[in-house]
Amino acid sequence: MSRSLYKGPYVDEKLLKKIAGKKPGEGGVIKTWARNSVISPEMVGFTFGVHNGRDHIEVLVAEEMVGHKFGEFSPTKKFHRHGGKMQKELEQKKKEAEIAAAKAAKAS
Repeated sequence: MSRSLYKGPYVDEKLLKKIAGKKPGEGGVIKTWARNSVISPEMVGFTFGVHNGRDHIEVLVAEEMVGHKFGEFSPTKKFHRHGGKMQKELEQKKKEAEIAAAKAAKAS
């Protein structure tokens, strides 16, 4: 659900203070825990370290990101893979195909 129009987008004040007076790309990574903060046009070009619960993930802000929230670019859950017998068989076939392709390339 979006924020009401008369309130405007939420931008963390601490973030604005950290980028005030700096030029994009000069200050290094700016660490933040404000995942709910909206990316504003002043932030374009800066690199932010967005916290995902464990560590900070570096996010280089581009023009297309304006209006989105920092949390969208720093996933909190890590996808391992779908498991099961069928998945193992598929991975084994893929590995065998790579080995065969490497042998064929080496022979020619």
